[in-house]
Amino acid sequence: MHIYQVKEQKKAHLDFIVDKLTNSIQNAISGDSFSTEVTLFTLDDSKQVSKENGWNFNWESALDNDLNEVFKLSIVGNSAIIQGALSISKETDHIFINLLENAPFNVGRNKLYEGVAGNLVAYACKLSFEYGFDGFVGFTSKTNLIKHYEATLGANHLGAHRMIITTNASKKLMEKYFKI
Repeated sequence: MHIYQVKEQKKAHLDFIVDKLTNSIQNAISGDSFSTEVTLFTLDDSKQVSKENGWNFNWESALDNDLNEVFKLSIVGNSAIIQGALSISKETDHIFINLLENAPFNVGRNKLYEGVAGNLVAYACKLSFEYGFDGFVGFTSKTNLIKHYEATLGANHLGAHRMIITTNASKKLMEKYFKI
């Protein structure tokens, strides 16, 4: 008889800011919009998306867990520059956002593009529908951002740090970013 112990994945308290819900991503200075694409994040991408390059998370380690799906957001026609990254896992009845991060040049007062975080959350919502979870997306929030996620994403606070985006809020986010 073999006994297997499953190591529980540590749930990070997310602290991304949804600066603006846009139809794609928008240049913060000119207001020009750019179409985006979300593709699989690869080991080669982790060389660009590293702490040495100003990113907060070790995205290479997100690839180490077989339960994670890791994606990158880029501008159509310019896939070499990663605007943001997303790590999700499939739970029994929803998608769980493990990590979400804007590129360092898309953070703060002098950010280059707005709408990156909203775009990635909308993609998680899209996947939730594709996987048969009716748009349900969960994540763990830092305390000071719970109200922010309720206001910007339509997320519901379940208690402690746990947040959930339900079907109707997911549909609204998807309609904003995807042609559905």
